[in-house]
Amino acid sequence: MKKLILVTSPPACGKTHVSMKLAEALNHVVYLDKDTLICLSKQIFKVANEPYNRSSDFFNAEIRDYEYEAIMALAMEALTYEDTVLINAPFTREVRDDEYINNLKAELKKKNAKLVVVWVRTDPEVCHQRMIDRASDRDTWKLTHWYDYIKNVNFTIPTNLENPDEPGTLIIFNNSSDEEFEQSLKEVKQKIENE
Repeated sequence: MKKLILVTSPPACGKTHVSMKLAEALNHVVYLDKDTLICLSKQIFKVANEPYNRSSDFFNAEIRDYEYEAIMALAMEALTYEDTVLINAPFTREVRDDEYINNLKAELKKKNAKLVVVWVRTDPEVCHQRMIDRASDRDTWKLTHWYDYIKNVNFTIPTNLENPDEPGTLIIFNNSSDEEFEQSLKEVKQKIENE
């Protein structure tokens, strides 16, 4: 059966590193990263004469959902030609929205595909340091307003995705240290391949 793998978590949990290494470890994977669309988003901020702030009301109202719509459309197209598609993106709202998940599963069923969500679990303190280390302009507001930002970030596992009738839909990838990463990479690869 085909698979759509969503590698998800709050920002700076290590999604990109996890996603790339997981895509390398699996066979015949189309890798998609929502951050590839940031160049388009920056242009929208520019033409709208809005400051570049991916935590702003403007971003949430005018850009965010369209980035997700675009990356998902690319993934659905790719599933026509390949058995496994992996998307690297936070999906912070979507994975907790049962209606969104059920609609996605229904669309995947038409392609004889199943949903696999890999939740990257990382300590918030580790995320803070990683955000500092990566020094990306997309994190400027978050780091400057860290305590305001972090109080609105949900690090809890999206347990709504657990379903005994659909085992393998939710897989946890522990990523607070190099040791956790290495162990989780082996375990998650095996779980995905065995489903």
